Amino acid sequence: MARFELKLPKMGESVAEATITNWLKEVGDKIEADEAVLEIATDKVDSEVPSEVSGVLVEQLFGKDDLVQVGQAIAIIETEGDAPAAKTEEAAAPAEVAEIEKTIEVAKDVAAAPQDFSGSDKFYSPLVKNIAKEEGISVAELENIVGSGKDGRVTKEDILKYIETRKSGVETPKAVVEAPKVAQPVAAPVQKSQQAVPVSVNGGDEIIEMDRMRKLISGYMTASIQTSAHVQSFIEVDVTNIVKWREKVKTAFEKREGEKLTFTPIMMEAVAKALKDFPGMNISVDGEYIIKKKNINLGMAAALPNGNLIVPVIKNADQLNLVGMAKAVNDLGNRAKAGKLKPDDTQGGTYTVTNVGTFGSVFGTPIINQPQVGILALGAIRKVPAVIETPEGDFIGIRQKMFLSHSYDHRVVDGALGGSFVKRVAEYLEAFDIDRDF
Repeated sequence: MARFELKLPKMGESVAEATITNWLKEVGDKIEADEAVLEIATDKVDSEVPSEVSGVLVEQLFGKDDLVQVGQAIAIIETEGDAPAAKTEEAAAPAEVAEIEKTIEVAKDVAAAPQDFSGSDKFYSPLVKNIAKEEGISVAELENIVGSGKDGRVTKEDILKYIETRKSGVETPKAVVEAPKVAQPVAAPVQKSQQAVPVSVNGGDEIIEMDRMRKLISGYMTASIQTSAHVQSFIEVDVTNIVKWREKVKTAFEKREGEKLTFTPIMMEAVAKALKDFPGMNISVDGEYIIKKKNINLGMAAALPNGNLIVPVIKNADQLNLVGMAKAVNDLGNRAKAGKLKPDDTQGGTYTVTNVGTFGSVFGTPIINQPQVGILALGAIRKVPAVIETPEGDFIGIRQKMFLSHSYDHRVVDGALGGSFVKRVAEYLEAFDIDRDF
């Protein structure tokens, strides 16, 4: 018999870890090649990990809710081998068992390392969190660092100074000793709130615990408000030509391409063009650094059947024609609703668009998807009376109009850029050629 280590596979750009949410196979179960063994969750998408071999599951190296790093062994599968191979394996069993036990201990140590900042009451920037993770600094240690930033926040300089001091051996014992003392008060409020949750004042209220995705969304939204200085610009757009053109070609489009033509890909096309004109909106912020993105990857906020929200990403959106954009929008939207998105489908976004008009909203003030610096909300298209200018004079007519609501990060995007960008999107939409082909 041979033993095979099932490792957490690479799941996409910038995905370094995942949480085990459910074991689909128990110790002793037979497993076929490519059969799902367990379910995992990244910070955006749930997925399954299949086995690369056929055999019997003999050991689970992690439990439910454990955090696992990409490339780590998560299970041991015993596979069938020829007779000589079996004898070799049996002879080497004691040494192999010792090696596996060592792997388990290392895995447990990594899993036990506190890398979840959700239990901390303090705010830490993404740069500080990344440095802490890379240097193996626990949340408890981070709580002990005296911050020099606003409201006592820990800055990049503070954590680098702490790391330098810790490496010298002066503060390390203190941090190790004090870590449990700090961790206990952090855990206490969580336990208290869990006990308070089921209490109903009138006895008729239904108490529902947030699911994992809703907790993540809650954390992202709060962190974004704390991180970015949100400001909004609004502009009304006449999309009469777009409405008429879509009505004219949608049947032929679906017949030829096998895809429905919605307004979303038309809007996405205009946004991608505007981002090429204003690359200052296609950036991200990391601490005190601005990162100019080479590619234009449009995030597309999508509502899920369970009420949650996810943002799949259209990669290199500026390189797609309208047909390609429509196919990408429909594919990601359908797979999002069916729960079939892959981790890489939600990674690498550089700007996000959300269609609040789908639910009848005229406009909204969306929250920025970190670490991006802007997000555009598409309002509902409505028939409204409007002044129409002609060479013969002005008159009132019925037009199809909508609002664009642009939220942007005032730390790095001023009103001139934020307003000019959304105005350019509007210009592209209003200049839409009603005679164009698709």
